[in-house]
Amino acid sequence: MGAGHDHSHGGDTKVSRMVLGAAILTIFFVVELTTALAINSIALLADAGHMLTDLVAMFMGLTAVVLARRGSTSPSRTYGWHRAEVFTAVANAALLIGVAGFILYEAFERLGDAPEVPGVPLIVVALAGLLANALVVLLLRSHSKESLAVKGAYMEVVADTLGSIGVLIAGIVTVTTGWPYADVVVAVLVALWVLPRAISLARSALRILSESSPSHIDVEELRAALGAVDGVTEVHDLHVWTLVPGKDMVTAHLTSDRHSAQILDDARAVLAARGLAHSTVQIEPPDTAADCDCESQKR
Repeated sequence: MGAGHDHSHGGDTKVSRMVLGAAILTIFFVVELTTALAINSIALLADAGHMLTDLVAMFMGLTAVVLARRGSTSPSRTYGWHRAEVFTAVANAALLIGVAGFILYEAFERLGDAPEVPGVPLIVVALAGLLANALVVLLLRSHSKESLAVKGAYMEVVADTLGSIGVLIAGIVTVTTGWPYADVVVAVLVALWVLPRAISLARSALRILSESSPSHIDVEELRAALGAVDGVTEVHDLHVWTLVPGKDMVTAHLTSDRHSAQILDDARAVLAARGLAHSTVQIEPPDTAADCDCESQKR
């Protein structure tokens, strides 16, 4: 039993806090969306859209945590449900991009004809949003350091705090100056804040799903380091990929004229030094390597 893996009390606390956080966000999302439609505020609508992505991230993270804890009972699913986290990231990114595009379109439509939006409701709802975000941040902060799924939801809520601040500023400007475009400007800023983050999230998730080598791993340098291990004459069938963020995998075949436990230990030390603790290393005699297809495939 590995140390540091809490499958009971700690895991239950993590799930219960995520459920409570999702409940808080759901209540506020309904309030924000209803108010946005009632007063015709595109800034509130933009923040409600971002709040919806917070909710989706929370529920997807919760699903990923539960599935990862459950593991796999099927021989055909030897990696369990870890990839659920990556699929949820793709869905979340697509939703973020859609919301941002819709808000930008609506903002463009309002240029030259901005409707009057009352500032007081903007201020009240923005303050409520800040309170809701603060509560959820406090709930998730400790577990965000232990779980990538929780960290994703946590970062979404932290980012959404900026949206609430923007709506608060729009409300203050509207009340104090009567400028009709404060609402539109904040909506555009929120959308432009969301869009690049969504694209980055999608790129990272798709890189994992395509089984490309992790960007922080220099595969050729790794090949050279393994080849420099005493007793190794050739490195082939070297593959490096990411199962989920933070969990990189590697397989390698090493050719050697002697099968030594020391070679295996040294090779694993090379991998561990580069953060590749999840490894499969096979040592083969020269004649076996010559008979196989040793053309390296870099992922």
